[in-house]
Amino acid sequence: MINLVHNALKFTPAGGDVTVSAALADGSVSVRVTDTGVGIAPEALPRIFERFYKADRARTQGGGRSGTGLGLAVVKHTVEAHGGTVSVKSRHGEGSTFTISLPAMALPAGA
Repeated sequence: MINLVHNALKFTPAGGDVTVSAALADGSVSVRVTDTGVGIAPEALPRIFERFYKADRARTQGGGRSGTGLGLAVVKHTVEAHGGTVSVKSRHGEGSTFTISLPAMALPAGA
């Protein structure tokens, strides 16, 4: 979650919005991180969860926005290791929504 919120804040200009929401349905917990930031170009979407991939190298250089390109790969592998999925919807110039879905687990009685 930290990686997704950090990216949303990093790529949303001042005055934009970042929203985190959660829902429980059909035995799964879904968490969404939505921003009104710069978005992701359609041609980059299939690769954004690859290790070391940066959607727009020019956008990430300077201005404190550089990174290793590992954040979204870490998100994907961590979520999948817990039996979940991660997806993204984005429009370049309009923002992005990342959704993590994980199996809901019942807490033991008295917990």
